[in-house]
Amino acid sequence: MRYQAFRFVGYEFSAVDRTLQLHYGYDNALRFTETYRFDFDFVPYDPLALDIALQNLFFLAGVSYYKAFIPGEIRVEAGTIDQPLADFLSKTYRCGLGEFWYVNQLSPHTPVDFPVNADSVKPADTIGKGLLVGLGGGKDSLVSVELLRKTDQTITTWSLGHRAQLAPLVERTGLPHYWVERSWDSQLQTLNEQDAYNGHIPISAIIAAVGTVVCILTGQRDHVVSNEQSANEPTLIYDGAEINHQYSKSQEFERDYQALLRARFGDTQRYYSLLRPLSELRIAELFAENSFTKYHDVFSSCNTAFRRSSNRMLWDGTCAKCAFIFLVLTPFVDRPALETVFGGKNLLRDASLDPTYRQLLGIGGEKPLDCVGEVRESRYAMKLARQHYPGLSRYAFKLDDSYDFRTIHRHEIPDEIWAQVNEFVDSGSSPE
Repeated sequence: MRYQAFRFVGYEFSAVDRTLQLHYGYDNALRFTETYRFDFDFVPYDPLALDIALQNLFFLAGVSYYKAFIPGEIRVEAGTIDQPLADFLSKTYRCGLGEFWYVNQLSPHTPVDFPVNADSVKPADTIGKGLLVGLGGGKDSLVSVELLRKTDQTITTWSLGHRAQLAPLVERTGLPHYWVERSWDSQLQTLNEQDAYNGHIPISAIIAAVGTVVCILTGQRDHVVSNEQSANEPTLIYDGAEINHQYSKSQEFERDYQALLRARFGDTQRYYSLLRPLSELRIAELFAENSFTKYHDVFSSCNTAFRRSSNRMLWDGTCAKCAFIFLVLTPFVDRPALETVFGGKNLLRDASLDPTYRQLLGIGGEKPLDCVGEVRESRYAMKLARQHYPGLSRYAFKLDDSYDFRTIHRHEIPDEIWAQVNEFVDSGSSPE
């Protein structure tokens, strides 16, 4: 079915009910409502600052509904969009939907034009302090938590959805935590079963915007995420365009969102990835050193853990994410302990995963459309894994001898935070 326009109809926030409702539509035929529930007490906040953050979320979360039919027109019936915000939204939708264009065989050059309805947006300052760390359930955010424990920073954590699965992990951290639940409009599933498009969205962009809202409601200044250097690597090239499954985890998006926050809040609301300077392999090493023993039975980086009806974490042992995590932890975690995490399975000896490992190593098709590391770090991890499993020499690949997985890369971390964290992550050259 074709529609002329996608509509940003309105948004409603209730401090009494601690809920936010976002309303979208297509022409005069379809209406959608998405709901967020903030399960924590609010501190005093500036209504203008909150409204700015809510609008950013309103516009970014609309991508879930916009992608259903990709109409030629976007109508903004509530909220204020100046040219910088319009440019940010257009770019985030277009690039963040890269995998969606590819999977649905649509042009990655499809224009996504947000209308401008204001010359400027009045900025607001907040008075928050402290670090709010997003918890996703995997090793990366736990590395961020344990690194920040070593500093003198005040840290709290938050999460979006999946409370049943995350509750044991949250309890294990022993830190104050803020729960947020997101409810999609159920019509989406029905439409997806009919003629609507479906596919990957820039979910981390939405999470970034929710995190800013949580910061304002809880009196925090910094929203800290845990996106690593490898999120910058494109997954594949399609119709002349780079397609990055992790675009909204990339440094490019991070810089763009930081620029938006500076325009709206000055330096009073910040967003950055604590792990941007690090490779996935270095993060795996830090996790093994500081976090594996503590969290081995309550963490998961497997997407299936958040798709099935379950009240606990799990690893399906069949996906690209599981295969990659097993590979990068192999050089640093004892074999019995690592196999226990994966239900007693050794994924490097699972013949069914051979095609997946070839994809990860760049020797057997395109890199998986999943949150996995760079080809070169998968190769280096495989090199280290061969010390434990000589049979892995069956994977033939070239390795850049100059590659050092402990290299510290450029990042967007504030100087005063990096000064405290740097000494715990910069530990010299890689082992042979």
